[in-house]
Amino acid sequence: MLQTTKRPDSPVSIIGAGIAGAWQALLFAQAGHAVTLHERGDAAMTDSTSHWAGGMLAPWCEAEVAEPIISRLGQRSLDIWRRELPDTPFNGSLVVAHPRERNDFERFARMTEGHRRLDAAGLAELEPSLEGRFRDALFFPTEGHVEPRRVLPKLHERIRAAGGTIKFDSNVSAKDLDGIVIDCRGLGARDEQGELRGVKGEMILIETGEVQLARPVRLIHPRWPLYVIPREDNLFMLGATSIEAEDTGVSVRSALELLGAAYAVHPAFGEARIIEFGSGLRPAFPDNLPRIGIRGERIAVNGLYRHGFLIAPALAELTLQYVQRGQIDNEVMQCA
Repeated sequence: MLQTTKRPDSPVSIIGAGIAGAWQALLFAQAGHAVTLHERGDAAMTDSTSHWAGGMLAPWCEAEVAEPIISRLGQRSLDIWRRELPDTPFNGSLVVAHPRERNDFERFARMTEGHRRLDAAGLAELEPSLEGRFRDALFFPTEGHVEPRRVLPKLHERIRAAGGTIKFDSNVSAKDLDGIVIDCRGLGARDEQGELRGVKGEMILIETGEVQLARPVRLIHPRWPLYVIPREDNLFMLGATSIEAEDTGVSVRSALELLGAAYAVHPAFGEARIIEFGSGLRPAFPDNLPRIGIRGERIAVNGLYRHGFLIAPALAELTLQYVQRGQIDNEVMQCA
């Protein structure tokens, strides 16, 4: 097994200032390393996958389709989110379904943990806007959500406050840098990680003052579950698509499905104003699981798939533990 230098204060360069790279930079800077975070784009980060993310911190809900490692990393990440950004909303999340999807709803309940069942009155008490809409719901009280476009700049501020440096418009490669280098380029790393593929995730941003939600709501759907995520200023993000394609934009079919499912959550969404359509390409390996690849002082963190905001803090903690103590997580790490 190859080890890094393990100097507790050795300088660290990180490539990619999206959610994976930002968490790496923050934890390493807080641990006393001289951190430089390089980002080829500008500070707006509009070209990053993080710009189009949902930002749900829902390890128990994700257990319905994800491998156990995602739940493990996600649950650890919730502790780190709470520690580092204590204003992160942890209002829980809801799963609902109409009667025709009853079997799928019960299957979701069996496949997941950490929830309690609410009857119609309990759901109305929790989310008054949903009164009379569903006969029951699954409530996951310890889950949270963040708004990616607001929280990523906060992480960048925390990195600077911890002594780190961020260089935007810095298109560097690992061979240009000395010392420990952590590659968090996502799909940009296919020059070295040829197994990566892009999985398109589409989203629609809408605005309405007719519906008020305090937490994400997932609607069980025949083709894909919709999630409605509340944002500030009466905004809601609609999402859930995972399409094996690397084109950009939102298809007509996806738009119809997302908007129709939102209308099924609450008819008032039918009068909402569409603010934005968009999509991001999530980096994924063939098994859809994250990987920390280690080759001497070169470390690659990639394959976060659709779980970036959920698992990035825990992956950064694992990387730091390896650099400082040589600790290996065999489920995530591969050493060359």
